[in-house]
Amino acid sequence: MELLYHYLWHHRMLGTVMTDLQGHRIEILAPGRHNDDAGPDFTNARLRIDGKVWSGNIEIHVKASDWMRHRHDSDPAYDNVILHVVAFDDTRIRRQNGEEIPQITAILPEKFFMTYAELARDLKEVRCAPYIPSIPNLIREDWLETLAVERIQAKASRLLDYNSLTGGDWEQAVFILFARGLGFGLNGIPFEILAKNLPLRIIYHHSDSQLQIEALIFGQAGMLNGSDHIFDTYYQSLCAEYGFLARKYGLRPINASLWKYARTRPQNFPHRRLALLARALYEGVRFSSSLEKADGDYDKLFRLFAWEPSDYWKSHADFGSEQGEGSLTSTLSRGSRNLMMINVAAPFYMAHARITGNYDRGELALGLLRGLPAEKNSLIKAWESMGIKADDASRSQALLHLKDQYCDKGRCLECRFGHHILRREVKPQICHRPQPDLNSMPLVREPAT
Repeated sequence: MELLYHYLWHHRMLGTVMTDLQGHRIEILAPGRHNDDAGPDFTNARLRIDGKVWSGNIEIHVKASDWMRHRHDSDPAYDNVILHVVAFDDTRIRRQNGEEIPQITAILPEKFFMTYAELARDLKEVRCAPYIPSIPNLIREDWLETLAVERIQAKASRLLDYNSLTGGDWEQAVFILFARGLGFGLNGIPFEILAKNLPLRIIYHHSDSQLQIEALIFGQAGMLNGSDHIFDTYYQSLCAEYGFLARKYGLRPINASLWKYARTRPQNFPHRRLALLARALYEGVRFSSSLEKADGDYDKLFRLFAWEPSDYWKSHADFGSEQGEGSLTSTLSRGSRNLMMINVAAPFYMAHARITGNYDRGELALGLLRGLPAEKNSLIKAWESMGIKADDASRSQALLHLKDQYCDKGRCLECRFGHHILRREVKPQICHRPQPDLNSMPLVREPAT
């Protein structure tokens, strides 16, 4: 509950003019800066107490007696506290020299706590759904625009992390991002692990042999075992090639159990995605320069992701299981290519902007998202049922980010929707009167930090 009062103080939701327990008039000129380290909760606050301006720190507790329980009474770092904010006044607190510290009691309506408890319950659905229709459109639009930028910045940061991991090998870093994108969520992590364990320099040494590139890809994916598919000539050729290359370069495959197949159509098995990655490498795609040359142009990017796998994979979903004629498409669908633009191209342009300082590239990334159709999935449909429609990929990305980074993590206090809803419920009373029993207050879950 203390974090909740931190939030209320930070956003001045307890009021800007109040009276302490001794009857002194207190004006909040600046609430101070929230302190995540040891020491008082807010630093560098400015108050006007009975006409005199004070600068110092603010400490917040659920019960006033927590001051002693936390041993602030013997810590000189708390002598410069100029105001103690509490929910329950059960004692007075003093500095080490005996001076009493001004103290206010914030009493909030029960409806506020009930609303917060409802928003912060750890359930999968969006808890604020009943309130969303009442949120002003300006707040909605501004927040969703911010969330779209947050999400693409997070993806760009992932690419920059890859760049650090590879010692500044930008092409290898973009290759990892590219591979992760081909995992399309379900297999994104194993694709990423594979790319991290397969240096491009090795691939480039064998760029003239599609079979060897495929052997490196499937072998490092942990999908080759010479005792399997003994009558499949192609498979056995891959095993032989990988055995030689693994010994030559000291390669070790990733764990094959990482790959996921649940609720996946044969068309989308990881084998086929790996075959497409191998084909791109064989065709000599230089991921970074190819994306730069495309310059955010939809048609150029659409063609960039238009590889066809080798002949074997035009009729196979995995090794040894030949599919009926016409049951498999040879290239990525339009929807899949759009996802590659969302998850690979747009983050690339944003990361490139941060590296080069050419922030037109950042606008290029956002413009690309705004020009792409919104993703279609159950979560986007759920938001639409609440009255928030995704008109383009920028909006659908914002809604996905809102759900998995705020709703699912209980960060209602950091969400502008939650802030608006809670602010509407706050009618604080700053006074000194008999306090309710702490045990009678509604139980709430603190947001994840």
